[in-house]
Amino acid sequence: MGIIIQISQFLLGLSLLIILHELGHFIPAKLFGTRVEKFYLFFDVKFSLFKKKIGETVYGIGWLPLGGYVKIAGMIDESMDTEAMKEEPKPWEFRSKPAWQRLIIMLGGVFVNFLLAYIIYFFLSFIYGDRHIDAKTIQDGYLVENPLLTDLGFKTGDNVIKVGDYPVEHVADIKGNFIGARSITIVRDNKEQTIAIPEDFLGNFSDSKNRDLFEMRYPFMVGALPENSINANADIKKRDVITAINNEKLKYFDEVKSLLKRYKGQEVEVSLLRDEQIVSERLKVTDSATLGIEYFPRVGTDAMEALGYFKMKNKKYSFGESFAGGYNKFTDQMDKYFGQLKEIGNPKTGAYKGVGGFYAILNVFPDYWNWQTFWSITAFLSIMLGVLNLLPIPALDGGHVMFLLYEMISGRKPSDKFMEYAQTVGFFILIALVLFANGNDIFKAIFK
Repeated sequence: MGIIIQISQFLLGLSLLIILHELGHFIPAKLFGTRVEKFYLFFDVKFSLFKKKIGETVYGIGWLPLGGYVKIAGMIDESMDTEAMKEEPKPWEFRSKPAWQRLIIMLGGVFVNFLLAYIIYFFLSFIYGDRHIDAKTIQDGYLVENPLLTDLGFKTGDNVIKVGDYPVEHVADIKGNFIGARSITIVRDNKEQTIAIPEDFLGNFSDSKNRDLFEMRYPFMVGALPENSINANADIKKRDVITAINNEKLKYFDEVKSLLKRYKGQEVEVSLLRDEQIVSERLKVTDSATLGIEYFPRVGTDAMEALGYFKMKNKKYSFGESFAGGYNKFTDQMDKYFGQLKEIGNPKTGAYKGVGGFYAILNVFPDYWNWQTFWSITAFLSIMLGVLNLLPIPALDGGHVMFLLYEMISGRKPSDKFMEYAQTVGFFILIALVLFANGNDIFKAIFK
């Protein structure tokens, strides 16, 4: 069921972004009297799942979910239809329009992507506000299990107070500012120290099977008691929290293994927090130092706050305040994404190894449905789509914009033959990038 929810969110978000991006080209094209021959969600290689002609435009859905397109008359685009370009320009064709109109048409998709992201962040601010874990209330630091971090000197219990030059106010600030950081400042045993992060850390992290960084430390909350468990007949209920074993206090799940090692094959007295009361139960410990109890994987922030593990920061926005709240979220995500591209573009960091394709995007969505999460991810993907389309690669919007700016500055228009060659080169560059990104996904799925 979880994978179905993930796929549903992926297709819904992707379809929304593609349709609105192409509308960004379609609307100004029509306003400037340019004929639009096709408007497609997904690519219709050889055949379409659906198509209907309304007026002069064929609207359809293709079978290949790698994007979408609008086919504008008199323009060399991804369709590579050059036959019409051999004829004399028509008044309704793209090539007949002034350069400034063509520039607006080409920038329309990116503009809509950025506008959509801002609108989503505006409504997220207005409807949900901000809700963050206050990093200053974290009592015993973070869980550190990734060997890449432990080899650098980090330990479970370290409290992260600064990532690079960014102070950590909320727990989300740690991962949010990690890319590009060259140092992390922690507090250990009431002493502050700074640990350097190697330039190639991101590359090594991408190669690692352990993809955890600094994780929250959670209590041992019972998820389930399997029928074949050694303690199958015990009075254990879902969401019970184990607080002590043989009167030794147990606050975090990561402490369980080392504690149970001392009681292999024995019976222990376990204290359980249930409905705000402590109950005791005698449980057996297996020879592999476990209780045969499944750990509850997602202890919600409300439950954690109620148990006293941290405090939440809540901020509500009025309708007017949401304009600034949405803008701040938008610019923050833009800065972070440009930071990611900078790291990916630097071969020394090895960050390119972490570039993913459609499977990576699919896994960004959770296996449960939450509208706030869905819209947050969709907003970021809209920014990503907008920025990538601005790259000066022929066949992308940014490539067309690059040639249009050259024309406007120099007064010379590139020939149709040149544009055809440039489009072909750009197409092969895009195919190479798509193969690389999705090849990374396949490689990780098979070997990691």
